[in-house]
Amino acid sequence: MTKVKICGICHEVEIGIMNELVPDFVGFVFVSKSRHFIAPEHAGLLRSKLRPGIRSVGVFANHSLKSVAMCVEVAGLDMVQLHGDETAEYIAALREYIRCPIMKVYKVAKPMDAEKALYSTADYVMLDGGNAGDGRTFDWSLLGNVRRKYFLSGGLTPENLNRAMIVTPQPYALNVSSGVEANKMKDYRKVMKFILGVKNFKANKM
Repeated sequence: MTKVKICGICHEVEIGIMNELVPDFVGFVFVSKSRHFIAPEHAGLLRSKLRPGIRSVGVFANHSLKSVAMCVEVAGLDMVQLHGDETAEYIAALREYIRCPIMKVYKVAKPMDAEKALYSTADYVMLDGGNAGDGRTFDWSLLGNVRRKYFLSGGLTPENLNRAMIVTPQPYALNVSSGVEANKMKDYRKVMKFILGVKNFKANKM
């Protein structure tokens, strides 16, 4: 049963949308160059208003171990998502600082990129196109040999998610951010259409 992650939450009104439509995960971005950047204290405040059962994910890129650990504690994160050049050694060291699951993001441009993700020591992997958060799709047929739980990301929208789920081995979760926005804010109708699209696809597969 494919899950949904809505990333790039920045505003209290977006938390209200999440609480009503109930995705499985929401993401807070702690990468300073992202337009979705949020301070740990603000993320913690929003996290405190989030409906129980929706898991919070912090997005990082080449942060220090102590910085990640601080954000996990201050924001009350349930999972960490690594979008930078983090190595297996970094992941092992990070586990000494935090106790929540770790997800590593891999950019997929050729078959060996997807194969590399198979051997990741992270608890979860995310397969993405382009650079972090640029909303670029990629050739989903490259994922044909993926045999582990993965989050699919990169340019997903309510309009193309059905094709993405048909072409790829069924993802553990779909990750979307700008694809459900209007005027740089999460849009209620788009988020609803995305979540319902995933649920309807589940029903069609049963």
